[in-house]
Amino acid sequence: MVDYYALPQTGPGQWPGRAQSARLGSIKEKAECVQDALRDDLITGMGHRFDSRRFVPFVVMHEFEGLLFSDCAAFSRAIGRSELEGSFRSIRDSFATPEEINDSPATAPSKRVQDLVAGYEKPFLGVLAMLAIGLSRIRNECPHFDGWLEQLESVVD
Repeated sequence: MVDYYALPQTGPGQWPGRAQSARLGSIKEKAECVQDALRDDLITGMGHRFDSRRFVPFVVMHEFEGLLFSDCAAFSRAIGRSELEGSFRSIRDSFATPEEINDSPATAPSKRVQDLVAGYEKPFLGVLAMLAIGLSRIRNECPHFDGWLEQLESVVD
């Protein structure tokens, strides 16, 4: 799982497919472009030693926190800030899916949460929220994430 936004497009550290994906429209197309290019790059570099069936990359478009907007009530309760449910809901309702929450570096999902929750601790509070929301709810609200999990579930020896 990698965050699309911060992946370098140019230079020595550029990620496979990142520059090409910038020209695409939907988040699904962009993410799949990078995921496919990353897999192809590994196949090229490792050859027959690499079993591509067992490598299932996931490019989250705008941070892990976006997934937490799948259930704003559970999110706000889990971090001990129930009064923020309406604020979280307002953010969520501005986008088709939680995976699309972002407009700029200043409005990334974590920045939006940090603006509302002073001292927001990503690892601790993010995990609490994820546990409260539950995987099935996130899967229902986040189709790209759900597709990735379906791929993982289908990997069988």
